[in-house]
Amino acid sequence: MSQVTMTVNGKEASGNAEGRTLLSQFLRDALNLTGTHVGCDTSQCGACVVHVNGEAVKSCTMFAAEAEGAVVTTIEGMADADGSLGTIQQAFQDHHGLQCGFCTPGMVMSTAALLKDNPKPTEAQVRNYLEGNICRCTGYHNIVKAIMAASGQDVEAMAAE
Repeated sequence: MSQVTMTVNGKEASGNAEGRTLLSQFLRDALNLTGTHVGCDTSQCGACVVHVNGEAVKSCTMFAAEAEGAVVTTIEGMADADGSLGTIQQAFQDHHGLQCGFCTPGMVMSTAALLKDNPKPTEAQVRNYLEGNICRCTGYHNIVKAIMAASGQDVEAMAAE
């Protein structure tokens, strides 16, 4: 085992990890940040998406040791400073962009990456971007509405199309 240290959600965090420990396991088990979900362990579902040095990463495809010294943001880091829901999280709640909630952390993290790169995506761009995130409950319509709302776009116009 070796010591792994990174900045997680703005705070330095350390823990022991074997060489084979995935970042998703490290976040959940060593740091007790259980908001990062593990759905498939094969990088197909997207429930484990976190940001590493500002880039969206499926944390089940990265070893914890690879994140040594990195800046990591998890779903827990997406809330506002006062602990209230962040803009994207609030949009998901307001527009019923979740049902069972299992995929939601990965969806929110992927949304943040999308909106960083494309602040005003079209509906087609949102749907294309989410191809790496699986939701088995919602049918995606309300997730897309939530993302459009988080980007400041008129969701009612989308419903009329």
